[in-house]
Amino acid sequence: MAIATTRRTALALLSATALALGASGAVCAQDYPNRLIKLVVGYPPGGPIDTTARIIVPRLSALLGATIIVENRPGATGALAAKALAAAEPDGYTIMLGNASSLAVMPAIVRYRDYDTLKSFAAVAKLTEGYEVLVVAPNGPKTVAELIAAARANPGKLNFGSAGFGNLTHLSGELLKLRTGIDIVHIPYKGAPEAQTALLAGQVQMMFGEVAGLLPLVRAGRLRALGVASETRNALAPELPTLIEGGLPDFVALTFTGIVAPAGTPPAIVARLNGAINQALADKTVRTALERLGAEIRPGSPQDFAAFLAREKDQWDTVVRQAKITMN
Repeated sequence: MAIATTRRTALALLSATALALGASGAVCAQDYPNRLIKLVVGYPPGGPIDTTARIIVPRLSALLGATIIVENRPGATGALAAKALAAAEPDGYTIMLGNASSLAVMPAIVRYRDYDTLKSFAAVAKLTEGYEVLVVAPNGPKTVAELIAAARANPGKLNFGSAGFGNLTHLSGELLKLRTGIDIVHIPYKGAPEAQTALLAGQVQMMFGEVAGLLPLVRAGRLRALGVASETRNALAPELPTLIEGGLPDFVALTFTGIVAPAGTPPAIVARLNGAINQALADKTVRTALERLGAEIRPGSPQDFAAFLAREKDQWDTVVRQAKITMN
């Protein structure tokens, strides 16, 4: 009888504690936000991710009725910012704007002890999507089929440049190798501008990069685009075929931006942030500014974004495993 009574007492205490925590979370959500919010960005000021943050912050601040500051924590392809977010209080006052490299690609290569995308973060909202485009020199192959034929005729002699090791421009090239069986050599550079310069100088024969960043060079005749790594043609350049049309089934390399919070952030706070972010994305000024960056606006629910992150991480986990990519 004493044991049964003790168990009933313990269960009652646990239930009371859970109710109290739930009530506390609800009260916090009702008051949220009542102080400054930090939006952490894992890249330097002036880059596309930082620019995206600074486009959305003014409208988001107005909608939430709170000051939001952008805190740049560059390093390790966004991993330093992600580690800081994972260690932050799950109260909605520290959030992060991440991208494909920091939330899906690098975590597939490096098994960070400090964070796991799917366990350490609460998905809040996806902001934008974009796609990689495969480009070569103007005198290079005219089609994907020609490029593959040239690579097969010269195994190990063609190079592809990237904006660094372990990001989307790198893994897009690795995906091309896996899907076609060609032997091409990866040459990483410090960033996209350096990789573009190397391609223009003939040091590498091809590279992947974001459509918006490479389109001016393509339209100026300085580079040739062989295809966009998307399911359908890109609105920015509808004249360009997809790589799928070029003979590479299901070849999709998607870049994106989105906001996450520390795991354990109360669902009501996540919902509040999600609603305000989606409202900000609907603002004409915000939409126009983001579209000028070549971004396609992709609002949705936290659940939508969480499922999307899981799919993306699974895709790049598979590429990393099959390509046997490791980081020293």
